Amino acid sequence: MQKRNLGKDNLEVTALGLGCMGMSFGYGAAHDKQEMITLLRAAVDRGITFFDTAEVYGPFTNEELLGEALAPVRDKVVIATKFGFNLNPDGSPGWQGLNSRPERIKQVAEASLKRLKTQVIDLFYQHRVDPAVPIEDVAGAVKDLIHEGKVRHFGLSEAGVGTIRRAHAVQPVTALQSEYSLWWRKPEAEVIPTLEELGIGFVPYSPLGKGFLTGKMDETTELGKGDFRSTLPRFTPEARKANQAVVDLLTNIGKQKGATPAQVALAWLLAQKPWIVPIPGTTKLSRLDENIGAVAIVLSAEDLRRIDEAASKIKVEGDRYPEHIEKMTGL
Repeated sequence: MQKRNLGKDNLEVTALGLGCMGMSFGYGAAHDKQEMITLLRAAVDRGITFFDTAEVYGPFTNEELLGEALAPVRDKVVIATKFGFNLNPDGSPGWQGLNSRPERIKQVAEASLKRLKTQVIDLFYQHRVDPAVPIEDVAGAVKDLIHEGKVRHFGLSEAGVGTIRRAHAVQPVTALQSEYSLWWRKPEAEVIPTLEELGIGFVPYSPLGKGFLTGKMDETTELGKGDFRSTLPRFTPEARKANQAVVDLLTNIGKQKGATPAQVALAWLLAQKPWIVPIPGTTKLSRLDENIGAVAIVLSAEDLRRIDEAASKIKVEGDRYPEHIEKMTGL
């Protein structure tokens, strides 16, 4: 598996990571724990070293899953987790607003270390920017954790360029995690140039459009109970029908490359910058292998030009999040 470096401290990870949220949270019922442990270890066997989780996924159960699955290979992997929410006091899924107060950050770090069965968190992201807490205080709290040896690297998620610059001035930011794919390209305007200027890596989540860009969904696909996509404007049947044009574009390129739409979508991201590391999620070994296959696909400058030209003619329908969730992003 090819390697890439995130940030000026050169956090080395595989060109593709594995987003683990869907194993426990977000897409309906949690998957069988032993099956997911087997999948996580299969990912390690196939060379993947970069695994993404968060306190809020479950809550807690996704971190516990990674802790158990990766403990035997801890020295071979990079684990990223996140802080930034007030969780429901009864332990139910969801949250009760943002909370990035320094004391809360340090509490989350201690609890996450225990669940992850590790002595250090490799990459600790602020999950969403908290407007009630100056980002300098957030960066300072993570800086303290780094000095204490409990965290190695600081990350932000869905932060705007002003926040990124202010945080980076206090504690160098190793990576920004935000949504980025062929059907959500807003980071290209300001965020990606800023990351390049500052030497910060970029970790796109939902690089396959929450499953839509795989070509395995259409307007007739039934979203199961508890699948958060059923609340997203971009996943109404009407929007899915309209947005099929994006999948058709990926399919056509794939036919020329001997690749699936998902592989083309990931290869397109990898071709944008050498410091971009997508984290597609899956619960199936076959999809894991399919995603890994994207790393070997080379898109030429002409391929990328043709994709951009075709994509520029497609109007993606539907907001990516409901308004109350979109407001929690800094983009």
